Amino acid sequence: MARTLVGTVVSNKMQKTVVVSVERKFRHAKYDKVIIRHKKYKAHNEEKNISMGDMVEMKETRPMSCEKRFIVTKKITE
Repeated sequence: MARTLVGTVVSNKMQKTVVVSVERKFRHAKYDKVIIRHKKYKAHNEEKNISMGDMVEMKETRPMSCEKRFIVTKKITE
């Protein structure tokens, strides 16, 4: 089953590609502190209606290029 991730667009300077920063929170096993980690994913975006700062949902798909493994499914907020 394909993964679905939600993140914030941090770059849209490429053609048909956006860079999305996905944040995940987890609790440290020993110290019980909430830790936030970020990871950037390149996602395919056919229409150019997404700008920086938008929240998007993306779905895992076949490899589009060397680093692109996700496709933008919908724009959540601006």
